[in-house]
Amino acid sequence: MNKSQLQNYLNWQSLGMRLGAVGLALLLWVFVVSENEYTMVIDMPIEARNLSAQKAHKKEVPEYAQVRLKGPGRVLFKTLLLKNFITDFKLVIDLDRISEEYDFYLNEYYERYPQKVVFPPSYDLEYIEVVYPDSIHISLDEYMVKKLPLIAQVRIKTAPGYTMVGKINLFPDSITAAGPREVIENMTYISIIKDTFMLQEFDLNVSLKIDMQTRSLVEYSQTTILMHQDIQSISERIISEIPVKVVNVLPNLRLFVNPTTVALTVIGGVDRIADIESDDIIVTIDFAKQWISGKNYYEPTVKIPVDILEWQDLSPRNLELVVTKDIN
Repeated sequence: MNKSQLQNYLNWQSLGMRLGAVGLALLLWVFVVSENEYTMVIDMPIEARNLSAQKAHKKEVPEYAQVRLKGPGRVLFKTLLLKNFITDFKLVIDLDRISEEYDFYLNEYYERYPQKVVFPPSYDLEYIEVVYPDSIHISLDEYMVKKLPLIAQVRIKTAPGYTMVGKINLFPDSITAAGPREVIENMTYISIIKDTFMLQEFDLNVSLKIDMQTRSLVEYSQTTILMHQDIQSISERIISEIPVKVVNVLPNLRLFVNPTTVALTVIGGVDRIADIESDDIIVTIDFAKQWISGKNYYEPTVKIPVDILEWQDLSPRNLELVVTKDIN
């Protein structure tokens, strides 16, 4: 196809689209202004009401049904445009007498209870039939409420020179979940939607949503959680006069360690290490595991708080351990 033929083809295609749009607009105009009766299949919301306070849905009820309606063209067109905003436009299913399981055959049900097909009083519409689904299965379970801890699925990466201090704090740290017993009794925690925070230099205070996608039948006491994470710049500090303890000493022995205290450097969040006391650091020599006859000097074990990054420069590194028999 050469350039001229291609241009003619595009012109004819454009003309066809314009004529089609004009024809559709004309047909729509005739339909809207017409007082003639038409039938149309429209999605109507389903409302399952009068559920017992001791019961919960075990399976979801469909949100919509396809219903064939009859009415003037302008009313049908108005309904089509506004149906999602009209509160009294719905199909009602009454669960008042349902204990556990029941099948609603919709056309039979609404033939028997036509008042449960709800239209706005000003809408001149006539219900004909439900096209789809032909039935709805209702499955109920005992209603259960349970308080569960929250699990934060967040990834926090601090900027260079900064560190997280302490654990993530959630407010609240637990909420209640309510729904069918079959679901609730198997729940052990509630997840928060995964999120990532990069290159943080300041304390993190954010609102997060709980993950409700996997359990749509469950209701929660709240869906938004506050999260706080302490973030500090990294610094270091020398801690001195840390006492040395000898543990797992055998009976009838007396032990002396020289010197009795040590010093070291801790590295961590600047505000956190400012609060460190010498007693917060545990320095020990395990006699049962470390002592060797004839050996005098031993390197102790150092245990620091979990929210401190590391320690270094232990002084002195080796301590003298003197062992004598208890003569008493």
